Amino acid sequence: QVQLVESGGGLVQAGGSLRLSCAASGLAFSSYTMGWFRQAPGKEREFVADISRNGGTIRHGDSVKGRFTISRDNAKNTVSLQMNNLKPEDTAVYSCAASAVWPGVIEARQFEYWGQGTQVTVSS
Repeated sequence: QVQLVESGGGLVQAGGSLRLSCAASGLAFSSYTMGWFRQAPGKEREFVADISRNGGTIRHGDSVKGRFTISRDNAKNTVSLQMNNLKPEDTAVYSCAASAVWPGVIEARQFEYWGQGTQVTVSS
């Protein structure tokens, strides 16, 4: 049974930082592309970042470039998202996801497994 469990969310002031983590089990972690998505109330799910199996290729969404950094530790089966200079518009539920392929076109449907999500709230 595949499980992805996020942690690290919370309430932070604008300009602050948070680090999200996702612990994976039940899958060959190093064989999966790992990604982060977010969804704010009333909005569509948005791509945040993804990282290739060996961590050699990384992509970030335009709205978070230069502020967020994705990383992974295949020895610990974890993927992390360092979020700096947070803005109120970053408020959302953040979910990690796993894909058996490297999506050429980044779409949520390319990711087979999803965590429950963790809430990030940024106050102004």
